[in-house]
Amino acid sequence: MTQQHTSYQGSRLLLYLRSGLLFIVVLSAAIIISLLVLLATLLPFALQYKLASFWGTYVMFMTKVICGLSYQASGLENITPEQNAIVLCKHQSAWETIFLMAALPPSSVLLKKSLLKIPFWGWAMATLKPIAIDRSNPKQALAQLLKQGAKRLQEGYWLVIYPEGTRMAPGEQGKFSASGSLLAQRTGYPIIPIAHNAGEFWPRNSFLKYPGVIQVKIGPAIPTEGRKSRDINTDAEAWIKNAMQEIDTTTHTLKNL
Repeated sequence: MTQQHTSYQGSRLLLYLRSGLLFIVVLSAAIIISLLVLLATLLPFALQYKLASFWGTYVMFMTKVICGLSYQASGLENITPEQNAIVLCKHQSAWETIFLMAALPPSSVLLKKSLLKIPFWGWAMATLKPIAIDRSNPKQALAQLLKQGAKRLQEGYWLVIYPEGTRMAPGEQGKFSASGSLLAQRTGYPIIPIAHNAGEFWPRNSFLKYPGVIQVKIGPAIPTEGRKSRDINTDAEAWIKNAMQEIDTTTHTLKNL
C-alpha cells in the first residue's frame, strides 16, 4: 500500500513532475554507474566501491536539487575509517540504503539474494561483496551471516544490517533481529546504531518524493566485547527507539512552526 504524506500542501502536479524527473535521473545514473562498476571488477575494490559511493552522493545531490529533499545528519564523527563496525540501521525507505553507500567507508550489506537479479543495479551489487541470503531458510541465512560477516569485518569492511528485516512505515517498529548482535558478540566488533525518518519523505512503495529535511542520527559505538548478544541487542534497539522519538518530536515541532 502506498503511503501518503498528509502534511504536504503544495502542487500535486509539480510533485509528480519532480518525482518523475528524479526517477529518470536516478535510473539513468544507476545504469551507467552499474556498468562502470562491472567493468571495474579487475581494479582494486576500493576504487570499484568509490564508483558506487559516487552514485550514492549523486543521488543525494539530485534529490535535493529536483525534489527539494535534503538531510541533516548528526553523529557523523562516529563513523571513522580507523575502526570498522557493524551498522544497525532503522529501515523505512530506499533512501537510507543510498545514503549509507555514500556516507560509509567500503561496506558489505546484508540483503535478500533475489535483489541481485535486478538488471544492472543487482548485477553490480553482486560484485560489491554483499552477504546475500535466502530468507526462506532462516537457519542457513544466520549461519551465512556469521561466517561471511566475520570474514568481511576481518578484511576491514563495515557491515550494514537492517535488523527489522523489511521497511517499516513511519511510527511502526518491526521485530528487532538479534543476528547482528550475535555477530558482534562472536567477533567483538562494535555496533553503530542509526535512526532516521526517511519514510516521511521518501515513503516505501511510493513513486512520490516529498520536499523536506530528513533527520539522521548516528549513535556512538556500542561496545560488544565480552558481552551477551541479548544485552547488545537491547542496547542497540533502545538507542534507535529513543532516537526515533527525538526525531519525531523535532519533526512535529518544525511542522507546527
